Amino acid sequence: VQLQASGGGLVQPGGSLRLSCAASGILLGVSHMEWYRQAPGNQRELVAAITSGGSTNYADSVKDRFTISRDGAKNMGYLQMNSLKPEDTAVYYCYAVFLRGYWGQGTQVTVSS
Repeated sequence: VQLQASGGGLVQPGGSLRLSCAASGILLGVSHMEWYRQAPGNQRELVAAITSGGSTNYADSVKDRFTISRDGAKNMGYLQMNSLKPEDTAVYYCYAVFLRGYWGQGTQVTVSS
């Protein structure tokens, strides 16, 4: 199983980014998937989750700004991030669960003017 996160970069405050998580060896369309982030000096925190049934949950800090989704046909997961703030700066990781959990490598998101 491999999860490959991409889409990070440098963006100004108020901007948007869409992170992608490409999966192989696991079907994201029927898996529980999450996005986490870790800022320097901080613990890794859960940002958003989507269950195998499609229900979504978000951290309060990103609610109404971030949207988690997936495309079963492409076996991809996404995190649409709007109205980005400097405090969203972190390395973002995708995580999927099917019988056990799997981590992808991180992608750096930097929000700065």
